[in-house]
Amino acid sequence: MNLQNSAREAPQPGGFDVFIPISKYMAQGNADNLSAWFDDTLEIAVISQASNASKAQAKQIVKTFFENYSPRSFTINHTAGRDNKKYALGTLKAGGESFSVTIFVSAKGKSFKIQQLKIEQL
Repeated sequence: MNLQNSAREAPQPGGFDVFIPISKYMAQGNADNLSAWFDDTLEIAVISQASNASKAQAKQIVKTFFENYSPRSFTINHTAGRDNKKYALGTLKAGGESFSVTIFVSAKGKSFKIQQLKIEQL
């Protein structure tokens, strides 16, 4: 599978590294493409503001964060999990600050969806 294709393609659980496109969209500050990976509802926490949100609400929360803190880079520091559930810990450099990012995904049918996204100031 070509990893450069749209996030809307159904990534295959197993050998596909779901965090490659997610990392790219985090680094770009691209809330539209990142939100294509969101589940219908997810837990989102951005700088101490935590909530369960719909996909549309979470997209707006992330979009507002990216507007306030323009991303410069995103690096995955650690990943773990099984074929159907995975998580990644990363560092986002944005708006002249550093943030710890935790992303939990799980397999939904033939694709992965983000179940939880946490962005916390370091």
